[in-house]
Formats: sequence, structure tokens, C-alpha cells
Amino acid sequence: MTASGRRPTAVIVGASVGGVRTAKALRSAGYAGEIVLVGAEDHLPYDRPPLSKTFLAGTATREDLTLLTEDAADAARIRLELGTPATAVDVAGRAVELADGRRLGFDELVIATGARPRPSPWGAPRGLHVLRTLDDGLALREDLGRGGPLVVIGAGFVGAEIAATAAEIGGPAGVTLVDPMPVPLSRVLDPAVARRFADLHTGRGVATRFGAAVTGVETSGDGLVVRLDDGTGLPAATVVVGIGAVPNDGWLRGSGLTIADGVVCDRYCRARGAPNIHAVGDVARWFHPRRRTLVRAEHWTNAVEQADRVAHNITHPDDLQAHDPVEYIWTDQYDWRIQLVGRTGGSLDHVTLSGADPDRSFAVLYAHSSGDFAGAVTVNWPRAVIACRKALHAPVSLDTVRETITAAASRRPRAGMPGR
Repeated sequence: MTASGRRPTAVIVGASVGGVRTAKALRSAGYAGEIVLVGAEDHLPYDRPPLSKTFLAGTATREDLTLLTEDAADAARIRLELGTPATAVDVAGRAVELADGRRLGFDELVIATGARPRPSPWGAPRGLHVLRTLDDGLALREDLGRGGPLVVIGAGFVGAEIAATAAEIGGPAGVTLVDPMPVPLSRVLDPAVARRFADLHTGRGVATRFGAAVTGVETSGDGLVVRLDDGTGLPAATVVVGIGAVPNDGWLRGSGLTIADGVVCDRYCRARGAPNIHAVGDVARWFHPRRRTLVRAEHWTNAVEQADRVAHNITHPDDLQAHDPVEYIWTDQYDWRIQLVGRTGGSLDHVTLSGADPDRSFAVLYAHSSGDFAGAVTVNWPRAVIACRKALHAPVSLDTVRETITAAASRRPRAGMPGR
């Protein structure tokens, strides 16, 4: 009970994986007060990563994406407030203001509003899409079903996944992936490694225009034309713009919270100057203890781990635990499961190890200038990624990690024993 004799209330704004995981983790950790989960969309909370893969391909349904059903919410005593976005926070008055004029009082507030796609600088003509929400996915899937060429602008994770999915389902009459950088995934991979992923797309029939900047998207007849800086035009029935994301923090302007590329938090994910307000997921910019700087991570695993940490810190205020994650990202493109751990790309030194099938199973290990292991990119090699994630919990040399992976790869199951 609070000092006034009422039950405490935790309000969570944002009903994607970060918000849902926080709500569930609070109950699991013994939070006895009321939990209110606020979502801007009318849909039940759902998982976003499948939107560019199985949902776009039509092999996953809305129900397959659902993170929290009404029955499960009732069983966990989580009150759902869906379809009405939050518009402001009254920090001093401890209340969240909703678009319909209501105010939700809170003792603890968790901000989990994620990020939204960076808007298209070329307008929004019919046939041009971004992908973030379930409704975005439904609209894109419908347009792809009509056929015609697809142009994807941006070869980051989402753009590459959409291009791969579209090429596999065979609906569009040709897929072109465009990016101003000379290689895909340039933010996390060095050029030599990234070229293997460029070859992956071209080998599956995707046309690539890397090193080409888009200067405009024009309507032409019943379709579109994507104009490039070399003067060429790419005809398209559908265009997807995937040029990054920005945190959904605009609704917090004027709240008094520190907002700078997300909600600025301490190592415990508490908003600066407001210890009863927390942030998780893409909208959180927290002080990373090992990296000694503010970090904002747009990755599913980080949102899940951060939510668990925030739930612990709310329910155990005398045993605060810092959020000190080992970076982990994955992406599925065609039949490649690509996993990244730790720090990769840039000017880091690296070595490449081949798995059982060198053409589709390999690991790239990265090292700091000191020789310490920094991170890895693995493709279709589960044992390698497990070893790399374990190695990042304490300083260890790249040579040691390489020896560990090589030794594990050389072992074969004994006759009559199943492999692992």
C-alpha cells in the first residue's frame, strides 16, 4: 500500500515487446499493485520482427504475432488500455495524459514507446511504404500481392529482410535493393564482410544498386519511378523506404525529462532526475557501464533484457542492478540466420572461420587493438555464436575464442549418439 492507503500503480506506456515483457516481469517479480499497459494501436500487443519476414510472406498470422491475449492479461491482472496513445507526462503530478483526455495516475512509470521509421523525404505517394506496425505490414503485403516491381530503399536490417522475403515469395516482378553506401549493413559490418551479404542477395535474383543515392520518387502512370543520382530511374509498383528509425519521444517534450535521442537514463534505466520513471527498448538511452557512455539500442533482445532489469529494480529498490548487456542482434535472410554479438565492423581487426559448409556457414571474429575479443558475426553456426556470447562476459583474447570455436567444430558426435 502507498502512504495514502491505496494500492500502488505501475503504468507502462508502449505495448510492444518491451512494454509487455515489463508488465509480465513485474508480476513474476512479485509486484502486487495495479499494472496498466497503454498502447496506441487498437491491436492486441504483437511482436514486430516477423513483420518483415514470416508475416510479410503470409506464413504467419496476426494471432501468431500476439504477445499478450486478453485472457492472459486478465490472468496476470494486467489492465489493457489500447487504441488511445499517451500524449504527455505530468512528472510532478505523477500522471500520464491520454489522447481522449483521461489522466492515469502512477507510482512507477515505464516508457516503452519504441521508435518509428524515419519518414520518407520523397513524400508519401500511393504505393510507397514504411514498415513498423501491423497495419503497415498488412498494407505492404496487399500491394506486393498485386505484383509489379519492388524497390527497397535502404539496405539495413529491415530493408534487406524485406528484399529477401519478397524475392522468396516471388510475388513482385523483380526486386531492387538501393543504398547510398557501397555495401549493405554498413553500420555494423566492414566492407569486406558486407560484400558476402551483397552477393547473397544478387545470388538470389535481387538487383542491387549500392553506392547510389535516391534523389526522388515520382508518380508515373499507375506506378512509381525511383530516381537515382546517376540519372537513372527505377520503375516500381511498390516502394519501401527503410532508412532508419527515430525514438518515439516527441510526446514527452515539455515534461521536464531529459530527452536527447531518446529518454536519457542512468545505468539502472531510471530517467535522469526522476527515479520513479524508467525507460526500456528503442526509446531508452541509458548509461552503459562497460562502454562508459550513453547508448540507445534498437534491438529486440535489448528490449527484453532491459524490461527484466527494470522490473527487478522497481520491485527490489534496495538491490538495484545496472543494465550492462552484451549486444546481440539477429536477422533472417533467405536460409541464412545471421547473428551479431558484441562490437563488429568499423576499423576492428578480424579473422574468418569456416563452418561445416563454408559457402553458407562461417564466423567473422573481431578484435580490439589490444587483441581482446570484441565481437562476431556468425552465419548458420549456432555453436560459434554461443561460444562468442559467453566469451564477451569477461576479457579474453581473439586467439582464445578462435581456438575454442575451432576445437568445438573439430569434435564429431560419437557413433550412435545424436548431434547437438
